[in-house]
Amino acid sequence: MTLFVKHPFPILCLLGLVVANPASAQSPAMPSLSQSPPPISIGQVTLNAGANFAGSNEPIRSGLVWRIYEDRGDASQPNIVARSTSPMPSFTLSPGNYIIHVAYGFASASKRISVQRGNLNERLAINAGALQLKGAVGGNPIAVNRLSFSVYVPEAQNSEGRLVIADAKANDMIRLPEGTYHVVSTYGDANAIMRSDLKVESGRVTEATLNHRAATVTLKLVGSAGGEAFAGTAFSVLTPGGDVIREAIGAFPSVTLAEGEYVLIARHEGKVYTREFKIESGLDRDIEIIATP
Repeated sequence: MTLFVKHPFPILCLLGLVVANPASAQSPAMPSLSQSPPPISIGQVTLNAGANFAGSNEPIRSGLVWRIYEDRGDASQPNIVARSTSPMPSFTLSPGNYIIHVAYGFASASKRISVQRGNLNERLAINAGALQLKGAVGGNPIAVNRLSFSVYVPEAQNSEGRLVIADAKANDMIRLPEGTYHVVSTYGDANAIMRSDLKVESGRVTEATLNHRAATVTLKLVGSAGGEAFAGTAFSVLTPGGDVIREAIGAFPSVTLAEGEYVLIARHEGKVYTREFKIESGLDRDIEIIATP
C-alpha cells in the first residue's frame, strides 16, 4: 500500500470543541453531576459562548453544536433548555445553575456554570482536529461514490479496537479528538481494501490519500471471443484456495478486485464453465468465459 499524507495544516473553517482523547471518540457523554451546584441570585443573564482549539487561541468557526442543560444538582438526567449551531451563540437564561456543552464532531467539551446577573462570557477549549480522506489507483483518483472509509480507535493489540465511524465518504471532514486512528478504505464492494494509521492533531486537518492496488473487471459468458454476453448467468469469483470473493447474476456484472489471481465460475442453463484470471492494478478490462459445447 502506498499512502500519501499531506502535512496537517491549521483548521480555519472547522467549528467544534474537543476534550476527549481518542478513546472517547463516540457520542459525547454527559459530565458528572455529583458536585453541588453553586448558589444563585436574582437577575436575567445573557450567556455568550465560544470555542477554540486546545493549545491555541484559534476560534472554531464551524461544525459546532451547543446545548445548555439545567443543572439540578443530583443524579437525574438534566433537561435541555437551549441549543444552537452558531459558532458564537448567545443564550438568554433565567437565574439558575446550568451545564454548557459543545460538540465538535466526535469531540466535545462541557462546563458547569452559575447564571446570576448581567452578561456572562464562556469560552471552551476542544482538543480536536480532523481527517479528510481520499483514494487513488496508480495516482488516479477514485470516484467518491466508489469509496468508503471506516475509522477505528486502536485498543491494546487490536488496531480495530473500537469503531468510531463507518461508511464515511471521500472528502468528508471527519472531526475527531486528538490522537491516532486506524483507517480502513474500501474500494467497491469486494476485497479491494487498504489500511493505514493516521494521527489527528488539535486545530489541524490531516489530509490522506490511500492508494489501492486494484482494478474493475466486467464478467461475461460468451459463445465466442468478443461475442454477445449470455443473460441470466450466475458468476462466482474465488481465490485459488476456493474462498468466495464475490457472486453476481447478469449478462455482464462488474466487480472491483484487489491485485492477485482468481478463479471465475459461470453457471448458465445447467452448465458450469471456469477459467483462471489475474488482476493487475489499474488495468480495467473484460473477463470472458467461452461457453464451449
